[in-house]
Amino acid sequence: MPDELLVLGLGNLLLGDDGLGTAAVARLEREYDVPAGMRLADGGTLGLALLGLFAESKHAILVDAVRADAGAGSLVRIDGEEVAPAVRERLSPHQVGVADLLDAARLMDSYPASVTLLGLVPEKMELSLERSDAVEAGLDSLIEAIVCEARGLGYELSPKKNAASRADRAGSFVRDRGVQHER
Repeated sequence: MPDELLVLGLGNLLLGDDGLGTAAVARLEREYDVPAGMRLADGGTLGLALLGLFAESKHAILVDAVRADAGAGSLVRIDGEEVAPAVRERLSPHQVGVADLLDAARLMDSYPASVTLLGLVPEKMELSLERSDAVEAGLDSLIEAIVCEARGLGYELSPKKNAASRADRAGSFVRDRGVQHER
């Protein structure tokens, strides 16, 4: 049975703030119990390789760094028919693959019923394993936005009982795709 809701983290962890989509999905997976019918996936920069996963979903929330006329770390939400043009114009260097993914799903008549793009405005997208302070500070609001968006679609993410509080995580090491770095 296909997943009804796909939360797809996009981006390149090697390019600083561009990795925020995959980091947000990893954090959701670590800190929340995901309800049946909902799937969290790290799409990285895979583009068209994600077509099967994307096309099998009724709803999709894409999570990525999004260029916008706002300060770094600001929350951005783009919905519906505005997503495809935004992907072409406002995403990071992997945007071509994401644009191709959306176009291919439309051509195959397998586009999800709803697609929302949630992200933060990046400050730096250069070779680095570290995200900027502005984006790091905005991750809490991005996580909350994803949880609220899922709730609006009928999926309740519950905090895990053993999830560390934000204060417990400060200064600790986190693991993203096998790479450790200090926050």
